[in-house]
Amino acid sequence: MEGGKLIAAAGIKPEVAHTSLLKRAIRTLWHVLEQSDRMWIPVNKAWELNERHYGSLQGLDKQQTVDKYGKDQVLIWRRSYDIPPPVVDKTSPHHPSNDERYSGAEFPEEFTESLATTLTRVLPYWNESVVPQLKEGKTVLITAHGNSLRALVKHLDGIDEATIAELNIPTGTPLVYELDDNLKPIPQPGAIAPLQGRYLGDQDAIRARIEGVKNQTK
Repeated sequence: MEGGKLIAAAGIKPEVAHTSLLKRAIRTLWHVLEQSDRMWIPVNKAWELNERHYGSLQGLDKQQTVDKYGKDQVLIWRRSYDIPPPVVDKTSPHHPSNDERYSGAEFPEEFTESLATTLTRVLPYWNESVVPQLKEGKTVLITAHGNSLRALVKHLDGIDEATIAELNIPTGTPLVYELDDNLKPIPQPGAIAPLQGRYLGDQDAIRARIEGVKNQTK
């Protein structure tokens, strides 16, 4: 069963949605809203929810990166909390300043991101754009990416840096949080530690997807 159908089957009715500016997240949102019959709800698009920017590694797939830099170095870049890949400058088409989608944002001359710096852009967006909607009692849907979502769950669940560096979030699997009046997660039955939210769907298949993400660089 696909994500939107799982959400509908669980009786969850999103009232507002947020997505990154990357096509894969936008398409995921389209599918989820269509499958759950919620295509009419307001949608907010924000670069702050984008996947982590990998600097000069942008444009290379994982295997190409391993072939060029070696598995050990790639694992450091991928799994560390605050060690970013080499930077990219504005002469590169991969620098965000050269992409019209980001014409309203400012970026340093040399740019790259770690999970830590991804958190520094995700968290203000969460606090300024999502939290007010949650405080109004709205059910919020977010479609984003492995690292921007890891940054968000680090904040929600209070996960330490060492643990979040090893956490893997499976692709295309709805993760549901219920929050108390202070916007702290209410632990859900069946949650996979260290998360307090619950994944929707076949739990054995979800654990297999998590392991698949973990093994992507091998």
